[in-house]
Amino acid sequence: MKYFRRLKHDLDVRPFLDEIASVSEAWDLSTGRQDKIAVQREAQSIPLRGLVKSKIGDRKRRDVHESRYTTTSRKFIVARAFLESFAAEQEAELSRAKIVRLMPGRRVYPHIDRGEYYKLRDRYHLVLQSATGSYLKSGDEEVRMRVGELWWFDNKAMHEAHNDGSAERIHMIFDLLPNHRIPEVYSEEHAA
Repeated sequence: MKYFRRLKHDLDVRPFLDEIASVSEAWDLSTGRQDKIAVQREAQSIPLRGLVKSKIGDRKRRDVHESRYTTTSRKFIVARAFLESFAAEQEAELSRAKIVRLMPGRRVYPHIDRGEYYKLRDRYHLVLQSATGSYLKSGDEEVRMRVGELWWFDNKAMHEAHNDGSAERIHMIFDLLPNHRIPEVYSEEHAA
């Protein structure tokens, strides 16, 4: 496959789900994804890491490289530990991260992640919950990601997701900046 790579399987996702359940109204803490991003209007998210708004300046949001943990992320110790451990394992810098839920029948509409931020980073999905396997399409390839699997996929190609199952579909979605690309970010920032 060109657009997908399964990196891990059989990961124990119960601690992640327990952590989400322990946070009262976790899905209601942030609605920016639904309000600001039309192709993701049917998805709900819990932002763990986001862009540093003070660094936007005259750049578009999709060109801002700097990211930080959100205040909400303090309640998600298990998720943060996993993200940091996996980033270290991949010899990469952790960038943006969120937990995303699609209710049955909902979708993320076809789109390409454009901008300087996305150009340099790799996108990952850890499947936390799915009744029938999570459908995702990128380019001309389709996969069904199973609970406990961690996938890399090419978000620079046209991609979309759909929950055609009977239960909530929950993924932790995050980006990593490989260490070998870090100098490119810093040289861009200094040139601006």
